[in-house]
Amino acid sequence: MKSLHIFTRLAPAKPTIVYDTYWRFAAERQAIFFRRVSGTLYPWTKDRILQTYKFTNAYRAADRVSQYLIKKVIYEGEQTPNEIFFRILLFKIFNKIETWELLQRELGTISYADYSYRHYDSILTMATAHGKKIYSAAYIMPSGGTHSSFSRKHRMHLRLIQQMIKDDLPSRIFESKSMRDAFELLVSYPTIGNFLGYQYITDLNYSNLTNFSEMEFVTPGPGALDGIHKCFADLGGLNQSEIIKVVTDRQHAEFERLGLQFQSLWGRPLQLIDCQNLFCEVSKYARVRHPEIVGLSKRTRIKQRFSQSPSFEYFFPPKWAINHKIVQRRVPITVNQGLQSRF
Repeated sequence: MKSLHIFTRLAPAKPTIVYDTYWRFAAERQAIFFRRVSGTLYPWTKDRILQTYKFTNAYRAADRVSQYLIKKVIYEGEQTPNEIFFRILLFKIFNKIETWELLQRELGTISYADYSYRHYDSILTMATAHGKKIYSAAYIMPSGGTHSSFSRKHRMHLRLIQQMIKDDLPSRIFESKSMRDAFELLVSYPTIGNFLGYQYITDLNYSNLTNFSEMEFVTPGPGALDGIHKCFADLGGLNQSEIIKVVTDRQHAEFERLGLQFQSLWGRPLQLIDCQNLFCEVSKYARVRHPEIVGLSKRTRIKQRFSQSPSFEYFFPPKWAINHKIVQRRVPITVNQGLQSRF
């Protein structure tokens, strides 16, 4: 295979065979999304790996949990800085729809104006006592370590949100001049590292609290680092964040080079957060497609399998001005459609 180079003012990076797979994966994963939106019946792809295993959407905001956050958390309820911030951080720290709905059932309305640490703690403690998992397995939430004064992780997180609002963090983020400035405010708090800080500021930016460009900066998570390692034999003097920026800037040229028809999100191209996520997903995909390419994690299997979930009406941040373009047909799930993950 002829070596492919990405030239920048710093140096040429040297892609592997997985780099082309990155773009093919992105195009087919997005095609699956639109086939579902248009009402096409399962299966939505001939790719056996995509049929068998769970992979997130090419666009982060189109995933089930992000959609729930945008529709049911951000834009339902008061739109003051404190209330928006409280709902988003409370939801994202657990990142689990079932935990949010448990709190809703018990509390009626989730609002910082009515917030009671004791009440929230009681609900979550009771849930864990009955064996319920209140945190998503999507990524590991730090507990504060052995020196934490909290006997349960959720108590530390409830106090953390409380302290943030006491410190007037929502208003400080609202007044921030850039996404990075707001990110730096978040990561100044205990247990919030760069990866979580980047995820949280992206989620906050879906709201009207901020209006930053998602092309401003990016911080790769562990999965993305693994994917970058598989896609490039040599970064050519670039760091991982710079590689994501270069790749995002080249998306149109790369799809054209490979003869791929990529349908954007109703005119919205892939953003830095999306290309960061795609590196994470291609890291998993390559375990099966390119088992000879070993990543940083040394993992060889994909754990989560595909299982169909009901379709829902898509809704994106109104400031993106794409919701009026969505034409969607909802198709009921039929009983034996077999293979297991959520698209």
